[in-house]
Amino acid sequence: MSRILIVDDEATICWALRESLADDGHDVEVASSAEEGLRIAASNSLDAIMLDVRLPGMDGLTAIGRFRELIGPAPIVIMTAFGNLETAVLAMESKAFDYLVKPFDLDQATSVLQRALESQQATNEETLDRSNHSEALIGVSLVMQDLFKKIALVAPTDVPVLITGESGTGKELVARAIHRHSPRRLKPFLPICPAALSPGLVEGELFGHVKGSFTGANHDRKGLLELANGGTVLLDEVGDIPLNLQVKLLRAIEHREVTPVGDARPRATDIRIIAATNQPLQELMSEGQFRQDLFFRLNVFHIELPPLRARGEDIPALAQHFLQQCRFSNGAKTEITPEALAELRARPWTGNVRELRNAIEHAAVVSRGQPIHPDHLPAIGKQVSFPNKTTDHNGGGTLADQCTAWVDTEATRADAAPLYERFLEATEPPLLRSVLARCQGNRAAAAQMLGMHRATLRQKLRKYGLD
Repeated sequence: MSRILIVDDEATICWALRESLADDGHDVEVASSAEEGLRIAASNSLDAIMLDVRLPGMDGLTAIGRFRELIGPAPIVIMTAFGNLETAVLAMESKAFDYLVKPFDLDQATSVLQRALESQQATNEETLDRSNHSEALIGVSLVMQDLFKKIALVAPTDVPVLITGESGTGKELVARAIHRHSPRRLKPFLPICPAALSPGLVEGELFGHVKGSFTGANHDRKGLLELANGGTVLLDEVGDIPLNLQVKLLRAIEHREVTPVGDARPRATDIRIIAATNQPLQELMSEGQFRQDLFFRLNVFHIELPPLRARGEDIPALAQHFLQQCRFSNGAKTEITPEALAELRARPWTGNVRELRNAIEHAAVVSRGQPIHPDHLPAIGKQVSFPNKTTDHNGGGTLADQCTAWVDTEATRADAAPLYERFLEATEPPLLRSVLARCQGNRAAAAQMLGMHRATLRQKLRKYGLD
């Protein structure tokens, strides 16, 4: 089933198209103006649009560009009763899929729309093939072979999956791999971090709202869970979801329905849930911070990701992969020397694969296209790990102990920058990266979490080359 938007001010045409397309199993929305259509497109995931040229207010040809910003490459079929050469040329220049002149036969219209949907599906499949390399899970170790087997087993099914592992181990990559090899692969994959959403708006963001349900709710809006209908939703950092929201999420997962804010009528939705966390959910349950029934609903199939230190034999292949993907080498065929590879394998990698990637990108910048040697890698002293609890599980001691060790190492460098400046340069980038990752790249949410102004955050990101 596809979501189709019909934008036409002639009610009879809208009715006829809606009935015909609904009979074919499509979900059809109707708008009588471009402005109304844009509002629908802004709050809905659409697979195609049938757009009239002459409309009250903004005309269809002007609206195409606005629609493109909202729906991306989804096909747009132009309809008009006043066809001429100029209109046809403008429609094609605007990358409309096809051009229908009124009056047209319903079979003709549905045939054109079907070709448009099939064309988009073929494009999606090509995009998936191209993305496989950039999102590859790489590894020859036994633990990675076991991981590949688990993904292959669970991907064709529709059961919920719980992915656990330390920060930086690639939990979202695994979730995307499950979606990519599932029957839902041509539908949306939507990663959501509920803990990063504004507490006052998180329920409306996830479940949607109806017009008038609160101040500023000027029209109905579908939530993220409903927009992902037919696809896969990744609930990231699920251990940080507030208890009151956990209850509503449990109902949505169990009954496959969502209830928008201000509405008493649940809406059926078809989504697959994958949850990810780096927190010990068993401990959170014993402390009363995570619902036991939600845990058992999510933990139908469990995948535990190994830390990078448990699969050192994968480091050379990962390093080469990140070097090929690196944007800083300006096309030069940079190589990693055996000495640098030995250094990479000797490091503890408390930040896991994400830390390794950052180190390779750093080395690519410093080496300027020449072979990467150990001295091109970032110094270990500049990598400060932040433990989840009071102590570091890798034996690094408390954060205070790590700071003491760092000061003992750096204080002897009399010719370097002031100690405080060096400490900020060592600790601020990983902190900013972690917060941005937690907020899924949302700078406003990241600034709020950090307690700083957005302009200040923007300056710091620019300073460290993270923008």
